[in-house]
Amino acid sequence: MTTNELSRSPLRRHSIALFSALAAGVLLGSGITAAHAQGAPPAFPVTVAPPLAEHIKTWDEYPGRFEAFQRVELRPRVSGYVDQVNFKEGSDVKVGDLLFTLDKRPFEIAVEAAKAEVARANAQVEFAKADLQRAAPLVESKALSEQVYEQRKSTLGVAEAQEMAAAAQLKAAELNLEWAEVRAPISGRISDKKIDVGNLVIGGQVNATLMATIVSIDPIHFVFDTSEADYLRYQRLNQSGQRMSSRDTPNPVRIKLADESDWTHEGTMDFIDNAFNEHSGTLRGRAIVPNRDGLLTPGIFARLALYAGDIDALLVPDDAIVSDQAHKIVYTVNADDVIVATPVKLGQIYEGLRVIKSGLKANDRVVIEGVANPAIRPGTKVAPTTGTIKAPEKTAQK
Repeated sequence: MTTNELSRSPLRRHSIALFSALAAGVLLGSGITAAHAQGAPPAFPVTVAPPLAEHIKTWDEYPGRFEAFQRVELRPRVSGYVDQVNFKEGSDVKVGDLLFTLDKRPFEIAVEAAKAEVARANAQVEFAKADLQRAAPLVESKALSEQVYEQRKSTLGVAEAQEMAAAAQLKAAELNLEWAEVRAPISGRISDKKIDVGNLVIGGQVNATLMATIVSIDPIHFVFDTSEADYLRYQRLNQSGQRMSSRDTPNPVRIKLADESDWTHEGTMDFIDNAFNEHSGTLRGRAIVPNRDGLLTPGIFARLALYAGDIDALLVPDDAIVSDQAHKIVYTVNADDVIVATPVKLGQIYEGLRVIKSGLKANDRVVIEGVANPAIRPGTKVAPTTGTIKAPEKTAQK
């Protein structure tokens, strides 16, 4: 077979075509790879904006708990047997409400005896007065000596003193009878009874029996502890006139319960302790809070926000803040449109935005959209678009 015949063979022609196609593919692939090697990676789009500058009120947060404005332990002033319990345990009581009744019969008998003693003393006084009146003309006529007259005058004085003592004993007996009824000294919420009907209670000033406790509900105190650093900062602000001390001014507070997202309860400071606790190194503060609906109960834990002065602040959306292993950071874009990780110190939430205490400048370009893109990392080239930071909402803490 000749050469021309071989070239015209179908098998030969198919082999030549396949080789040509493979060669073309290799050349094309090499060209595309080279083209990608020569070009830069694409810039990722992001939205940037300078932080929002606002003059705001700042608040410092502290954990604490509620305490009763007033707390009274009910103890009897006289001893006796409990005759009646006149309240529902755990209910609200008003000042003067009858709570316990002791057996009154011994006290009623004591009152009757004291009244009899008063009557006897009155009779002695009347007799002594009449005796002295009869002696007066006899002394003038020299029928009675001065000494006898003075004795009768002295007898009248003793009788009058005994009359006063009897009257005092009657008042004491009547007071003991009154104290046989144990009444609420304050308005508030009463505990369970600590003693049942038929039991003997001991009255008096020492070792008196505890019968129940009452705590006031409205208003109510909130107690918390502050650090030495915060205390010194408040004092510096007071000295500079930027914020008055809570010792002298009822600075406002906001309180948020464990199941609340907003600072819905408002009050004012009313006490700062006079010394730091030597064990914890903290200073006790106290606020007073209205509690008209009785929701707040002594012992409940909550968080308090204390007014800490006005500042010029920079604000960014919370979504713009990310975390690394040790810091809170925001992504900013430099003059070359490259992502830079900027560590920041965070403050409170104000009108839906996060206060940045330090780390940012007013002219920084903060990435506010595109942060969630996994490709956005420090050193990444981006294509920034300018946006605006706006407060999405107003919160109670403003």
